[in-house]
Amino acid sequence: MTTSAQTIAEQVVALNATLATLAPAEVMARFVAEQAGLNAAGPPTGATEPGAPMPDGALLDAHGKPTTLAGARAGRPSVVVFYRGAWCPYCNLALHTYQRQLLPELTARGVELIALSPQKPDGSLTAVQTGELSFTVLSDPGNQIAGQLGILTQPTDGARESQRQLGLDLPSANADGTAVIPMPTAVVVDAGGTIRWIDVHPNYTTRSEPAEILAALATL
Repeated sequence: MTTSAQTIAEQVVALNATLATLAPAEVMARFVAEQAGLNAAGPPTGATEPGAPMPDGALLDAHGKPTTLAGARAGRPSVVVFYRGAWCPYCNLALHTYQRQLLPELTARGVELIALSPQKPDGSLTAVQTGELSFTVLSDPGNQIAGQLGILTQPTDGARESQRQLGLDLPSANADGTAVIPMPTAVVVDAGGTIRWIDVHPNYTTRSEPAEILAALATL
């Protein structure tokens, strides 16, 4: 049973066990092979480092209204989380955990929590409704911001085949019609718009833990 005190890593162990009982073995084997390759490749070279300005782009809120990251931040320090989409069970688990464990702490400190993905706005709305999220969830069409940060990837051919077998057509879910997605990443941005901490996770089954993000806020 999931408890509010469990880490994301602990919850992922349970999620993996559940997924293994729901999907055919060959489907899961392709995902496991993809994850092994991501682990072997490691973090992307050339990803943005602390001290750089946080990039921006033309974003959409969960109802399709144009906005920007600067507008969502409104001059406040922020934690910006990049996730793959509402179709990703690991993303939903992480966002729900951030809602329960991270958001109250950030609110008390006057820090914004903003989640970005390349999916269409209706996917963002699904993420909000599924996870009962009360923080800002935005669509980054074409991965404008994630691309500038250097954290882009896309599923392997084997993973794409498994996704299709499970009923997911990733280009149809993404706003730009491609299969390009961000590596799950958490970024701490100060009030002036400078990146103070960035944590990139090439393997999408792992995420920045709330405790790690809160510790990074000490750099502000």
